[in-house]
Amino acid sequence: MKLGEMLDPRKTFGAAVTEIALKNKDIVVLSADSGKSSGFGDFMKAAPERYYELGIMEQGATGIAAGLATAGKIPVFCAIAPFVSARNYEMFRNDIGYMRQNVKIVGRNSGISYSDLGSTHHSLDDFAIIGMIPGVSIIAPQDPGEIRSAAAAMLEHEGPVYMRIGNNKIPCLFEEEPFIIGKGRLINEGEDITLISTGSLTGAAMGALELLRAKGIAAELLGLPTVCPLDRELILASVRKTGRVVTIEEHYIHGGLGAAVCELLCEEHPVPVLRLGVPHDYATSGPYDEVLSYYGLDAAGIAASVEGFVKRP
Repeated sequence: MKLGEMLDPRKTFGAAVTEIALKNKDIVVLSADSGKSSGFGDFMKAAPERYYELGIMEQGATGIAAGLATAGKIPVFCAIAPFVSARNYEMFRNDIGYMRQNVKIVGRNSGISYSDLGSTHHSLDDFAIIGMIPGVSIIAPQDPGEIRSAAAAMLEHEGPVYMRIGNNKIPCLFEEEPFIIGKGRLINEGEDITLISTGSLTGAAMGALELLRAKGIAAELLGLPTVCPLDRELILASVRKTGRVVTIEEHYIHGGLGAAVCELLCEEHPVPVLRLGVPHDYATSGPYDEVLSYYGLDAAGIAASVEGFVKRP
């Protein structure tokens, strides 16, 4: 992977799991009629006896994954994000969360990346939904390298994990390094304001840095590929320096990363917070980049919101 290279997150994820699974025979893959779309074409050929195609039955797939985990397997179930989180909530909560099963559920085409298919296929509430299940780690890798390393960390982690990945190609932002669940990264130092981003919108947040710098605003950017648990120490250290925060996510402004950061700061270090995301309404449809721009979640929109917030009395 080269910095700046644009890669498909689904293919990157599927290839990473396949590479690890060929060395670890306990890893099994489950699909709800979408194995190739989840990047598992090569896995299906290399290990057909460990690939389970269950049809459009996410709830049943989750129960089967829990049973496989009970038998000592490490199940990875990947399908469209709203269908493995919202449709699947009760089974996720009871079969995986309550039973503390070592199952990895991955929501692909997350956020509004299925932009043209409308609200039924948008996943703007998955952080909130899965965040209510005790003991589940929630990760949202920010670039292809993090997807690879997060897949390895997820499979090594003992316990339930929810990962969300998008659909559109995303750039390689960082040199690949080991992924630690619960740890974020300091991407850019600054003293005027703290920006906290997650998932593929970190690329847009990095683009906003240059626009803000041109306006004389020195923003500190924290990238959080783990939404639950939060990297409390990293956040608090930055906020104590800057005194103001903007959160950035491809999720409703309610119940996601911004809400989790607000809860932390309310308890530990109250400061003004602006949450950037999708308003709590059914999102519009259209080309993905245009929908992001409509909600001010591209680099220009983020920079404009941050500038206005910094200038606010």
